[in-house]
Amino acid sequence: MPSDISHKAIQLKKTEAPKTMLPLTELKFGHSFADHMLTIEYEKEIGWSAPVIKPYGKLSLDPSAMVLHYAVECFEGMKAYKDKHGNIRLFRPDMNMARFAKSCERLTLPSFNTSELLECIKELLRVDSNWIPGQRGYSLYIRPTAIATQETLGVGPSSKALLFVICSPVGPYYKTGFAAVSLYATTTYVRAWPGGTGDSKIGANYAPGIRPQIEVGKDGYQQNLWLFGPDDGITEVGTMNFFAFWVNENGERELITPPLDGTILPGVTRDSILALTREWNEFKVSERRITMPQLSEAAKQGRVIESFGAGTAAIVSPIKQIHYKGEDITIPLDPSDPSQQAGKLTRRLADVIMGIQYGEIPHKWSVPI
Repeated sequence: MPSDISHKAIQLKKTEAPKTMLPLTELKFGHSFADHMLTIEYEKEIGWSAPVIKPYGKLSLDPSAMVLHYAVECFEGMKAYKDKHGNIRLFRPDMNMARFAKSCERLTLPSFNTSELLECIKELLRVDSNWIPGQRGYSLYIRPTAIATQETLGVGPSSKALLFVICSPVGPYYKTGFAAVSLYATTTYVRAWPGGTGDSKIGANYAPGIRPQIEVGKDGYQQNLWLFGPDDGITEVGTMNFFAFWVNENGERELITPPLDGTILPGVTRDSILALTREWNEFKVSERRITMPQLSEAAKQGRVIESFGAGTAAIVSPIKQIHYKGEDITIPLDPSDPSQQAGKLTRRLADVIMGIQYGEIPHKWSVPI
């Protein structure tokens, strides 16, 4: 029987040339990397080999490796934090592992024991603990990745795979406080569709979005607001989940986000926001379809309170404007304080989630290692 991943079999090969982390003020997302990486190879007849923690370095692939021709690749995005006592913490890592396994399954990449992979990642973090910044707002971004490495041309399941994890120290998404973004609600391009791969975190979902972002960037918009269907249903914003806080048609204050219908990535931050706001029980919280015409009409009627994107990198990203069919629609931030670049709910969610991530607010989601 092919073997599964086992953290007890880890082989450690420490670097003989440790690097120095850049000053915190110079950290850029995904530009510098920790000393070590985790690699685990897979062959169909053997299963998963022993995990190896080794110096960060280049991969060696055959030119015919399937990942290079058919985009058989998926990844995750998660972070490690240090609390005020210097303890390393992860935020809901079980959800990242479950989503990673689901993405692999969608691409017929090999399955694995998610708990064992998480233990391997924890060991990698212990080895590179000095790469986890100790200041609030800073963290170590973790990128688990799986690729098909079978050395043949032809579309089909790969008999070989490589799972690897690299880490990058990162600073706050907003270095000097929130900066609300302007969106372009595109009716030209589509991010995902029913029966596709929109609910999996695969590289092929991201590459096609680069050109649309460049195009709208020329007109001063930071991201696309992805729509789908004849009624222009809202799906995601850039690479984040979309939320609107408004007064709905029935006069109820409601936080709404599109449902997980197969076109939406099941974000960890998305799920956390839904759980927290339902626990607060201060307004209606819904996962249901919302269209751009509905949001536009609500904005014109003064029923939109605020809106934001949600994801691992920023936690929440406030939205101040949406361009739709030739018109720029203003989205409120905080009318009671014009100096604010984020609404009250957006700021509250950021504070609470960050408090949990850094262990300041005791919560089961914060996992010390």
